[in-house]
Amino acid sequence: MDRRVYDRMAEHDSTHWWYRARRDILADYLAREAKLPVSSHILEIGCGTGHNLPMLAAFGEVDAIEIDPAARAIASQRLGKPVGDAPLPALPGVPRGHYDLIAVLDVVEHIEDDVAALAAMRECLAPGGKILIAVPAHQWMWSAHDVVNHHHRRYSKKTLLGAIHKAGLRERGLTYFNSLLFPLAAAARVAGRLTGRDDSDDSPPAAPLNALFERIFGFERHLVGRVPMPIGVSILTLAEPS
Repeated sequence: MDRRVYDRMAEHDSTHWWYRARRDILADYLAREAKLPVSSHILEIGCGTGHNLPMLAAFGEVDAIEIDPAARAIASQRLGKPVGDAPLPALPGVPRGHYDLIAVLDVVEHIEDDVAALAAMRECLAPGGKILIAVPAHQWMWSAHDVVNHHHRRYSKKTLLGAIHKAGLRERGLTYFNSLLFPLAAAARVAGRLTGRDDSDDSPPAAPLNALFERIFGFERHLVGRVPMPIGVSILTLAEPS
């Protein structure tokens, strides 16, 4: 990702409505759907500044990987131990057969060979282990945001399922999320394309609007995995070896 993306992440990951609400949604989804063993071994790949690590730590002992040095330093402080730098798709040096949960949250779209990356993650799972995958949805929503984040693609349900299956995995439910705000997001992407406006600035809006968006998006913790979501900005699934 561009340096400015990491800088804005470090500045806003504790206050921005998207980060805050997504953590609540993922925590609730894991608690209901993952059925993790007590004292699970968890790995987050592409942890950025480590803003998800405290949430994941509620489910077990967490390790993390981040290839950007500055973000990795912040994440290491948050985690209280060194964060690794093993790159995808090969994950060299990452123990095989060890983790009960691997989290890749808006990461797979950064990897050119997504199938090889998912296959390497599969090898790192302990028996019964699962991969928590979140990716951006809908190639037609491609914008400057995807460019500065160095995405290779956005996914449809079909293309994500194809990559999962080719990697020797099967999905355990697959759902859209960030659905309640989807009309606003889609309108913003279309307007940006028509006007040439750069939508890559991820700074939070004014405080009242930031709080409103957090409440709306955060409400999806009651819906994701329970109610079919017909469309959304992102796709979420748990995958396990087939």
